[in-house]
Amino acid sequence: MSSILKLQNVTMKFGGLTAVNDVSFDILAHDLVAIIGPNGAGKTTLFNTITGIYSPTSGSVIFNQKDLKNIKSSDVTELGIARTFQNIRLFKDLTVIDNIKLAKHTRIQYGFWDGIFRTKKFHLEEKKIEDECLLLLKLFKLDDKKDFLAKNLAYGQQRKLEMARALATGPKLLLLDEPAAGMNPTETRELSELIHLIRDQFNMAIILIEHDMKLVMEIAEKIFVLDYGNLIASGNPKEIQNNKRVIEAYLGAEIEASL
Repeated sequence: MSSILKLQNVTMKFGGLTAVNDVSFDILAHDLVAIIGPNGAGKTTLFNTITGIYSPTSGSVIFNQKDLKNIKSSDVTELGIARTFQNIRLFKDLTVIDNIKLAKHTRIQYGFWDGIFRTKKFHLEEKKIEDECLLLLKLFKLDDKKDFLAKNLAYGQQRKLEMARALATGPKLLLLDEPAAGMNPTETRELSELIHLIRDQFNMAIILIEHDMKLVMEIAEKIFVLDYGNLIASGNPKEIQNNKRVIEAYLGAEIEASL
């Protein structure tokens, strides 16, 4: 199986600070991967580099055989990469379903004049968008909250809405930045099941940044470990748990607690 994402010697510098240093790895089309590391390891910077927020200082980010260097974030989304953020970014004064519709409109099939004159094509496409949004909300068990303002959802539900909105853009690669942050144990268990369901139902690759080691060890098939911007280890959960360099760097207590 060919790679959907390939990082080749990616380095990201900010002045004299090297946030990501010569990182290379491949992600296959159906992978479920975790990137872990202590705070300041370069994880979110790496996500920002993949999604076009930053252009790498050197090296290449290749998605579906296309080099993403100097491509805008909005264009990266259109190519098929979606993400969530460590700090939830919703349109909090819009309804739940309108948050999803906005994402769906990145791929509308009608033109400017169809929208102005409310043509048959416009109405058919809007009905299709409405139906697809409702299906997504049902998957995330938010369909009964569709008319709520996003700001009135519980924290865990806002996390789910952000994931649903990312999926609405039709990605082939989904990046989740600390999806379990702030969730209680019940919500985290549901998240684990949901991530597997998303990967299989939508036939995509998923990369998550996560500090919850129990969740990581349960769901990740591959794990990449960053420390001070360097990729210090990669492997399956068992290999990472037994990697002396990883344990020495920072994971001893966390790994023991997850077992």
